[in-house]
Parts: sequence; C-alpha cells; structure tokens
Amino acid sequence: MAKQTNQSANGTSFHSATINASVNQLINTFGEPTWQHNTGEDKVNFEWVLETDEGDVFTLYDWKEGRPLSSDETIEWHIGSHSREISGEAQYEVAKELGFSK
Repeated sequence: MAKQTNQSANGTSFHSATINASVNQLINTFGEPTWQHNTGEDKVNFEWVLETDEGDVFTLYDWKEGRPLSSDETIEWHIGSHSREISGEAQYEVAKELGFSK
C-alpha cells in the first residue's frame, strides 16, 4: 500500500508512468500533499512524497498545468522515482489505492 514517507525524494525522475485523478481523490487517499502552491506559476502545483510496499520512495505530482487546479478536476499526474521498475510498481499501488484496479 502506497503511503506518505519522510524519505528524501532527491534524485527521483519521471519514467513515463502516470495516473489520472483529482486533487481531492489524492488527498482523500494519501492525505495532504507534501508540497503545494496551487497558483499555476510553477511547474508543479501539488506534490506527494510517498513510498511503495517495498519502501521505495516516489513522488506524485502534476506537471506544467500552467494554471491553478480545481480540486475535483481529473488530470494526469506524473510518478517520479529512481527507476522505471519502481515507477511501475508505484503506478500499480496508487491505482489500487484509488480503487482503479482489482
């Protein structure tokens, strides 16, 4: 089960894994974001630093939306990690937590 972590996300990057959800869905599932500045002025408005069941750190963040996000609007979220494999596992765990997979 993906959960918030105090691990450092330094060195994580995008490996083509994404998930579609709303800010409210993510808050209801993972709690308040680790970082938020919902003005649309930065490359990222919201970011969660999470870890997989195996303890691998990953980030979940919007990327270059360029505007403030509505809390109920579904958008594409990027998953950042230290490898493609971790990103795939994180994508699976996030989808499962959100109720998108069996």
